[in-house]
Amino acid sequence: MRSFIHILLAFASFIFAVRAEWWLQDIAHQGLAPSAESGYAVFRNVQDYGAKGDGVTDDTAAINAAITAGSRCGQGCDSTTATPAIVYFPSGTYLISSSLLPDYFTQIIGDATDPPTLKASAGMTGFGLIDANPYYSSDLNWVSTNVFYTSVRNLIIDTTNVAATTACTGIHWPVSQATSLQNVVFNMPTTAGVVHVGIFMESGSGGFISDVTFNGGAYGAQFGNQQYTMRNLEFNNQATAAIQMLWDWDWTFINLTVNNVPLGIDMSAGGSSDQEVGSVIVIDSTFSSVDVAIKTAYDTASTSVTNGSLVLENVVLTNSPVAVQDDEDTVLAGGGTVSAFVQGHTYTLTSGPTDTMGTVTANSRPAALLGSGSNYYTQSKPQYETLTSADFVSVRTSGAVGNGVADDTAAIQSAINSAVAAGKVVFIDYGLYRITSTISIPPGTKIVGETFPVLMAAGAYFEDINTPQVMLQIGTAGEAGTVALSDIIVSTQGAMAGAILIEYNLKAPAGTPSGFWDVHARIGGFDGSQLQVAQCLKDPGSSTVVAACIAAYMALHATAQSGGLYLENTWFWAADHDIDDASDTQITVYSGRGMFIESTTGPFWLVGTAVEHHVLYQYQFADTTNIFASQLQTETPYFQPLPNALVPFTANATLQDPTFDCDGVSGNCDEAWGLRILSSSDIFIYGANHYSWFNNYEQDCSTFATNENCQARIIRLQGTLSNINMYSVNTIGSTSMIDNDGTEVASWADNKGVYQSNIISFKSG
Repeated sequence: MRSFIHILLAFASFIFAVRAEWWLQDIAHQGLAPSAESGYAVFRNVQDYGAKGDGVTDDTAAINAAITAGSRCGQGCDSTTATPAIVYFPSGTYLISSSLLPDYFTQIIGDATDPPTLKASAGMTGFGLIDANPYYSSDLNWVSTNVFYTSVRNLIIDTTNVAATTACTGIHWPVSQATSLQNVVFNMPTTAGVVHVGIFMESGSGGFISDVTFNGGAYGAQFGNQQYTMRNLEFNNQATAAIQMLWDWDWTFINLTVNNVPLGIDMSAGGSSDQEVGSVIVIDSTFSSVDVAIKTAYDTASTSVTNGSLVLENVVLTNSPVAVQDDEDTVLAGGGTVSAFVQGHTYTLTSGPTDTMGTVTANSRPAALLGSGSNYYTQSKPQYETLTSADFVSVRTSGAVGNGVADDTAAIQSAINSAVAAGKVVFIDYGLYRITSTISIPPGTKIVGETFPVLMAAGAYFEDINTPQVMLQIGTAGEAGTVALSDIIVSTQGAMAGAILIEYNLKAPAGTPSGFWDVHARIGGFDGSQLQVAQCLKDPGSSTVVAACIAAYMALHATAQSGGLYLENTWFWAADHDIDDASDTQITVYSGRGMFIESTTGPFWLVGTAVEHHVLYQYQFADTTNIFASQLQTETPYFQPLPNALVPFTANATLQDPTFDCDGVSGNCDEAWGLRILSSSDIFIYGANHYSWFNNYEQDCSTFATNENCQARIIRLQGTLSNINMYSVNTIGSTSMIDNDGTEVASWADNKGVYQSNIISFKSG
């Protein structure tokens, strides 16, 4: 028997020894950060800095050394794009005695095929094993609404060594757009008196989290942020509650699973007299062996206040007697499936506000938008776990330079062509890549970036505002097939007034859409963009347009013949400030249009997307159908109304641009639409957040005290509409919340919330 055991052990050791490394660990890392110091390493393996991962050695100092190598942006630094880094953890157990402190623009990534464990030592100190925004003083190191391009994935966070009654947090996560947590497991004690918390988040403007499991602890997570989408979160055996909402304006949980917990979501912070939670949406979710699924403090006696608004849709409760509880009273009994329940102000095109608290008719979901059963389709970002480094084609190996100066168009096109022909994945090593003509992305293309490389439209080809040209053309009109793009940034360099950054033309097969995951636009405001403080410093009080700052024509266009595109955690941003300026100084750059979908058939899924500061509109859906959206988020350009939304881009009738019919409209009428829906059907929005903060850089117009009058209107419905459904509409700074063909449907003053105005349900009929 002993010999047999020895044979098994030897075989197991052999298998472990020959296990192929995950491709990200093994691939050649040639990333170039042009503005960093000479020899700067974009990719750093913690074991190269002395971490052992043996579960015995204290690896804290070695890991923090890997994080900070290369004069990065840490304590006292405002922000930067100059020093991005991937901090990589091979499989193993890394003992942590004090917080890991990721610098600005850090991706912490573990081996996706065998996720490593970060294990707290018994005497662990600090605010989280990972503290993404430390308190070096009484204030956070970074303004939480400016923490971009940070992520954590493929890790197990284990605090079970720390006494259950000692405060301990897995991750401290006050962050903003273009950040993510993915494929993370939190293991915490389950013994009596436990006070551990998996995630603590007290502020920010997010954001996206997916595929995260919380085991044990007092709370799985404590959340406070402006708006967020969270998908595929599982909570097991928390002592107090799975989730405590500290505050928010709007939040969407998709595919939430809660098991064996006294309380699922506690959104009663502040009580009925001083509620801190604006609204929560829970869809396609399950609660099992949960005493109370949702605890609220919604005040039915206060018909003018919308704090504590709630939506449940397609929520299954098993052995869970109470679905919604208000001040110890059962509002909605558990058991079975909650088809749809709302509490808050409801509207139709011709009625509202109606103070509603109870079950309502559920949205009629088209089959084209569904995945498994009656749930909406979702898909996690691919990490290509089964591939090796030989399955990737590097653009740098193919001849691209990525220094922001060389013309990399031909080399990148060559890499795409050869990868598709060989059935491989394009790997875009970190860098700034000048693109001087259209790059064609055919069906079958898979592209993954190394911590957000930047593709920049540049040169005369993109300069003509009257002859727009596409930088990334995905398929040709009506061509069939799919693509998968992840972890890249698209942009422009200098005044590219005719640049359309992405044009999507493919018609994907039913059930297998194309996907964009962490595909962001960043137009101006970074080193190498030539659209910074030196060129585009804001000029309040002036309506003069600086030609050198007309930066892009459109961010994303999904054409009429296209269909079948899933977007997750994408942010299409025309920069309002210079990230690489020591004081985050505001700038004025002009981008004509944000996201335009005119597909005649759909379907499209927008899961945790944001579009900000484009001149004419942020989102426009025209003559289209079958769109699912979770947490749309927009901001109006800070310079408007000087100049107004028709400057410097004139309305293009071919693109159904708005012309801002302002006759009879008081206030700042001709300002960018946050959301514009024209002659469309079957639109399902679960969280719509549209903010107008400034009147030509003056921020005294975006509060209840100043009558929310930065602009007159922000959401426009127009033409023949059918089955338009919006849950939890939130606006700031707009007098009208929803406009229908020139008629105000809802006013901010009738729907005051925590800070924003909220409508919990709008249906066009």
